[in-house]
Amino acid sequence: MSDWECGIDGCAEEFADVEEAIVHQTTDHKRRECKVCGSVVPDGYFAIRHAFNEHSRAEYVRAYGASAAEVRQRERVRDAIEDEADLQQVVNRLDEVTGGL
Repeated sequence: MSDWECGIDGCAEEFADVEEAIVHQTTDHKRRECKVCGSVVPDGYFAIRHAFNEHSRAEYVRAYGASAAEVRQRERVRDAIEDEADLQQVVNRLDEVTGGL
């Protein structure tokens, strides 16, 4: 993939690289409360990563009423991002944007 599009709430802003898309999602969109554990996480990639790294698929399905197809779609998004993203670059960029908060 060469272009990345923000899929949060119909945003559709496009980015040349996945790292900037993640930074955008983290800084320009609301944080969400996880319906499984109550943790508050940035929407988008970090919310998907939290849901599937911290909880089972069954917990996610029960909490969000998600279908198997919706779960698979989110897992594909997570996998595509992790295949391409330099997550250390994301952390560094977020430190720049937020002043290390």
